[in-house]
Parts: sequence; C-alpha cells; structure tokens
Amino acid sequence: MRPAASEPAKAKTFMVAAANPVAARAGFDILKKGGNAIDAMVATQLVLNLVEPQSSGIGGGAFLVYFDAKAGRLTTFDGRETAPAGADPKLFLDEAGDPLEFYDAVVGGRSVGTPGTLRLLYDTHQRFGALDWKTVVEPAITLAKIGFEVSPRLHALIAAEGDRLKRYAAAREYFFDAKGEPLATGTLLKNEAFAETLQTIAEKGAAGFYEGPVAEALVATVQNAEGNPGRLALSDLRNYRVVEREPVCAAYRVYEVCGMGPPSSGALTVGQILGLIEPFDIAGLGPGSAEAWRLIGDASRLAFADRGRYMADIDYVPMPLKGLLDKDYLTGRSELLRGGRALSDDAVAPGTPPFDHAMLRGDDDAIELPSTSHFVIVDGAGDVVSMTTTIENGFGSRLMTGGFLLNNELTDFSFETHDEEGRVIANAVAPGKRPRSSMSPTVVMREGKPVLALGSPGGSQIIGYVAEALIAVLDWDMNVQQAAGLPHLLNRFGPFEVEAGTSATQLSGALRDLGFTVKETDLNSGIQAIAITPDGLSGGADPRREGVALGE
Repeated sequence: MRPAASEPAKAKTFMVAAANPVAARAGFDILKKGGNAIDAMVATQLVLNLVEPQSSGIGGGAFLVYFDAKAGRLTTFDGRETAPAGADPKLFLDEAGDPLEFYDAVVGGRSVGTPGTLRLLYDTHQRFGALDWKTVVEPAITLAKIGFEVSPRLHALIAAEGDRLKRYAAAREYFFDAKGEPLATGTLLKNEAFAETLQTIAEKGAAGFYEGPVAEALVATVQNAEGNPGRLALSDLRNYRVVEREPVCAAYRVYEVCGMGPPSSGALTVGQILGLIEPFDIAGLGPGSAEAWRLIGDASRLAFADRGRYMADIDYVPMPLKGLLDKDYLTGRSELLRGGRALSDDAVAPGTPPFDHAMLRGDDDAIELPSTSHFVIVDGAGDVVSMTTTIENGFGSRLMTGGFLLNNELTDFSFETHDEEGRVIANAVAPGKRPRSSMSPTVVMREGKPVLALGSPGGSQIIGYVAEALIAVLDWDMNVQQAAGLPHLLNRFGPFEVEAGTSATQLSGALRDLGFTVKETDLNSGIQAIAITPDGLSGGADPRREGVALGE
C-alpha cells in the first residue's frame, strides 16, 4: 500500500508548509523580505487565525520546536494554555459529582484556559526575530481589513457546527449571514474587530493582549458566558508565562526524533511507538504488509496505555520522563509484540518504566477531539520552526471576542480526579496547570543537524499520524508529499481505525484475521512536512486539507 505518486515542492533557500495557502503565502512573503523563520512564524499564525479560525489563533495555545542554526541548538517553547487560578478539581463535575457531558462543558466560558499563543509569538520574536514586530503583524491586519474568501472547508465546518456555533451572538453574527445560513464558499469575509485587536498588539506587543481593553473584554466574555460562565481572570492573563523546555528526543535507527515534552504526550508517545517497533524489520515488511501494521498498531496501543497513566504537566506531576523512553524498558515491552497476533485487551496495560517516585496513578480517559493546525518553516540560514497550534475542539468554546475565538482547552483535562480504585489521575485539573496534549511538532536530527520537520492536527490521533509519516520517510523511503498523503491506519485503544475510501481498506480483512476489530472511518489529518537535504528543501502538504508548501 503506497500513496499515489506525488512530487513534493522543491526549494533551494527557504520554505513554508501550512494548512492554508493564504497563510503559507504570508510566511513566504516575510521570508522573501529578508525575515527569518520566527518572523514568518508570526505572520503565518496570525493569518491562520483569520482563514482557519476554527483551528487555531491567539485565543488558544501552541507548542514550538525550534532549531537555531547559528547556535546549533534545538529547543522547545511551551505556549500551552493554563487553568485559571480559580479552577478546582470539581470544574467539570455536576452538582451530583458526576462528569458533565462533553459539549455541556465545552460550549461557554467554563472550558476556556489562559491563552498562550500570542505570548509565545511575541517572546520568541523578541529573542530571535530579524524584522520589526509591526512588520510581521501587518499582513494579518491588512487581510482582516480587506477580507478573504471563505474556503470550501471553512464553509463546510460552519455548516456542520450548526446550533453550537450560533449559541453566542459574536460567533453567530460572524459565521452566518443575515438569514442565519452558514457563510457561502467564496464570501468575502472581513474582520475589523480582529484588525483592531492586532493593531493594539502591533503597537504594544504582548501587553496589548494580556493587559488593557483586549484582556478586559476577553475576561468579561468568559465570565459572562450565559449558561456556562468561566473562571478566567485578569490576573491569569497578566501572570501567564511561556516555558522553554529541553526537547524530548528518542533514538530511532540513525536518527534522533525530537519534539515537545510534557505537558505534551506527543514526543514521548511517538518515541515509544518507534522504540517498540525498532527491533523489527519494518522497512523490509513495507507499507502493504498487515504484519507491519500489526506491529505499529499494537506498539501504539502499548504507548497509549503508558500515556493514559503517566503523562501530564510535569511541573505539577512527577513522571518517569526518561524511563518512558529507556532503551531497556522499550526493548522489554517490545517482546509483547512477538506473538504474531493482535494483543488481547488484558495484555495492553501500562508498563512499569524506571521511576524514582513510588507513585501509582490512575488511568485517564480525557477526550481530545480533532482540530488544530500545524506548519513548518525553514529559512535561508537553516533555522527550523515546527509548530502545532490549537484552540482544541473545532471553533473552541464558541465564544468570540476581539474578532477571535477562545479555546476550550480545559476539557483536555480529565473530568474526574480519581479512577474507580481511588487512584489519583495525573491529568486532573489544578490551578495554573497545563492540560495534557497530543500535539507532536517534530524535528528529526541526524549528527546534530535537522533533516526533517513535520507535524499534524487531529486530537489524540495526531500521535499516530506523525508516527506513520515518520515511518513512511525514515523506513519506507517515501518523499514528504507521499508521506503526507499515505492512507492512514491507526490504533490507540484497541480498534484499528482504517481510513475509509482509501487503499488502506485493502488491509481490513487481514487485520481482522490477525485478531483486530476494524473500524473504517474518516481520518482527517493535516500533515505539513519539510525535508532538509543536501540538494535543498522538499515540502509536503496533506491533500486532505487546503495546505501547500511554498519555497524559493
């Protein structure tokens, strides 16, 4: 099973791969003006906020993996949302102490965490940017004023969302026409409110967002959300900080696969999947082999078992960060894959990685639904940006202020604090804590230099999308465009999810014969990838969305 032949975009000097062509063009133009990868990151993200508002923006959070070519250093920046100081463990429990229904928790102010994306953009630009701050904000201001055409994807998502998006006036008036119909494809959509917000940010920097009128309106929107008010306060905005963290890197064959550590589960879980399959000849089996997918699928199930028990915000919860990627631990766990058939549910249990804290945690079943966006940038100096950015569920909390949507990121926490046996759940809500994420912005290193950068949206399916794309490039010798378009087969919790309407379904029968339950379903990834080779840059954009790779 291989994707249809497809050639990647090529460039010699710089490249942007993003989920929307207008946003990719904004980043490209900044690079063309002499900006670097961080400058282009700011422009790309702010334009994504306009053209893909349901997925990401300054009302949400982001993770950045960044290679600084001059320093020869890979680092990461955590712009994940935080729980308000007024949050408590009962945030998502009803009066009887039972967990709320998911959308009862999502829609409104209760689910809104302190946004981190704008602080991440500003702080990293202050450290690494080459162009003036106003210059990199200007493209989004201009586009907000002159308007952009509603894309087919945005129209379809508005139409599918329906009454939830109509609940609050600001979103209802922005996304629907005078008759209450979803904005039609091709409609010129202007956003003067967002232009005004960005103008304040251009003049005052991050302070223009986290303090003053923009912040006051944001907090009022959350606290006064009819039927479901939230607890976000001005002090939460004022006290928000981005955290620079060491990347989490997993050795795989001749590579180091590096990404975001906790509160993201991405790099750890992807790293575990790769470590578990490394003893096997995945390259020799190839992408058309049900045996290859058995190994990948059950490796993923074992990794997700560890994820559910151990992974959360490491600033709040002691966890076996090194132990989860320990070579001996993963080699031992990989022995479970040698049986030739799908693992039984009983066999898929969390392991016992090396751990210097004697803690037994409960298992978490927090819901993390697909949305989000990812983009990758490489500039002429060799700096690399791999950034996954989100407001969580599509259209977030459905609350809108200042021309942008607010996240529902707090619903990535476990609604319950203890499991049925009374064990504490690592990913429970706490004031100031960052909810666990599956976002997996990735940079692959070889001999100290980046060779591949990629990532994807997709909720907890992100981990499988990224692992699959890495295997496609590193083991199956696919180019990045082929890897982005490869039909998906994922396994998180037992059933094998097979991408409906693709050649992946040819493996459904063989997977059933191996003992799996198979579910053919839509798997709407959004992989963006750039390979860095001796011959230049090679870019891929997921054909399931509207993305492109642009370079020169």
